[in-house]
Amino acid sequence: MDQKTPQKIDIDWTACQGHGLCAELLPDHITLDEWGYPLVDGAPIPPRTAKRARRAASDCPVLALKLTVT
Repeated sequence: MDQKTPQKIDIDWTACQGHGLCAELLPDHITLDEWGYPLVDGAPIPPRTAKRARRAASDCPVLALKLTVT
């Protein structure tokens, strides 16, 4: 995927277990609700943040985070 192609974060809610690592790795776009589950702002990921977003997706313990083309 080209870094200049607009991307957004999607969460597989059936896989997410609320570990919260995504919010630690990408705090500009993900916060946690009161139970520790991610809340995504829905904004496109800017190119300068794409590398951290890919890391957050790949480091998710249950691989519930995905980057998709907008």
